Amino acid sequence: MYKINSPLESKNDELFIDGVSTKKLAEKYDTPLYVISENRIRDNYRRLNEALTRNYSKVKIYFAMKSNSNQQVLNILETEGANIDAVSPGEVVLALDSGFTTDRILFTGTSVRNDELKFLCEEKVTINIDSLSELSRLLKISIPKIISFRINPEIGAGHHDHCITAGKETKFGIWEQDVIKAYTMAKEAGVKKFGIHMHIGSGILDTQPYLGAIDKLLNIAKKIHDQLGINFEFIDIGGGLGVPYSPEDKEIDLEQSIEEILSLFKTKITQYELGEPYFYIEPGRFIVCDTSILLTRVNTIKTTPYKKFIGVDAGFNTLLRPTMYGSYHHIVVANKMQQPDVERVDVAGPICETGDLLAKNRNLPKIEEGDLLAILNVGAYGFAMSSQYNTRPRPAEILVKDGKYKVIREQEQISELTVNQKTSTEWKQQ
Repeated sequence: MYKINSPLESKNDELFIDGVSTKKLAEKYDTPLYVISENRIRDNYRRLNEALTRNYSKVKIYFAMKSNSNQQVLNILETEGANIDAVSPGEVVLALDSGFTTDRILFTGTSVRNDELKFLCEEKVTINIDSLSELSRLLKISIPKIISFRINPEIGAGHHDHCITAGKETKFGIWEQDVIKAYTMAKEAGVKKFGIHMHIGSGILDTQPYLGAIDKLLNIAKKIHDQLGINFEFIDIGGGLGVPYSPEDKEIDLEQSIEEILSLFKTKITQYELGEPYFYIEPGRFIVCDTSILLTRVNTIKTTPYKKFIGVDAGFNTLLRPTMYGSYHHIVVANKMQQPDVERVDVAGPICETGDLLAKNRNLPKIEEGDLLAILNVGAYGFAMSSQYNTRPRPAEILVKDGKYKVIREQEQISELTVNQKTSTEWKQQ
């Protein structure tokens, strides 16, 4: 039987999260339903922050809000002292509305439009430049006081090809051969302060790719420093810290990994005479993934000569990762927590696509129509990647803490799906 961990617990054959009954939440707010633990968000952030500051004093954590942009989640992290890694103007606006000041927001986009660059300059948000094209266009709009460049260290890692963001095949970052040109253009234009950045991928459970990429990044930083006399305000290693999804996944040894990373960082900045720059890191998944579950109700049981399908009301419109990445998310039967696994099934959603499967060949207890399933580890890239595909409303989100709960996003209604559509038959002449 799968061993659940805090904030999850089993009471009288029923799943609770942070002291709140999942059965009662599903009955009150319908399914599908995202449920998020505030305590777990705070615990994850604090564990990472303590591991970092124990090894280096000048550290800043930038939460990758693309993983989870609910404003209540952002509010919690703001009170913990986090900063924001934003990838769109919309994320910048949401971060500002959630209490973050512009000096706590770092923008790292790709294929950025001119009007977006203008907005970022007006808000005085620090930008990680992704290309020479973006740099040229930015310098025509404004000369920022500080600028950073996203470097492709040619070392990538991640849980899926779509999540590897460095290396020969990626669209991201500036190649080493263009780095000196990029910093020279910015310096000659009048930029006074600089950072340097990389991001190699997402869902990494092994420290070695980080160490190789950091070594390469700092070697590039040395060349910039030696040739241009640039001192870095910060060195940003990006995000990507992975978490275990399946029972076979081994949890990253956080203390050891951070110690290895920062030991290399400190050795190299001393050896290369780079001073004492801030160390930036951009976790998303690590902070929010295991804080959340997705509740979904069984409505259909279908047996074919080849398969048994458990039909539920959540599909890849609700949780995209299994379809997009082939990702594993563990599933428990929230109203049958103590019952043993007795059958192998596919868990299928209501979307009119063959690929709408939340789990394949999964061992579960005997399932009946009306049972409540809980899909685990959905706090990162769960609701954030949801859609209205097949014209289906998105679910509500509930925040729980110490036996209490509150709605932090209302369930969409079918009537709201057409709010921005126009039925006018009036044509306009070009």
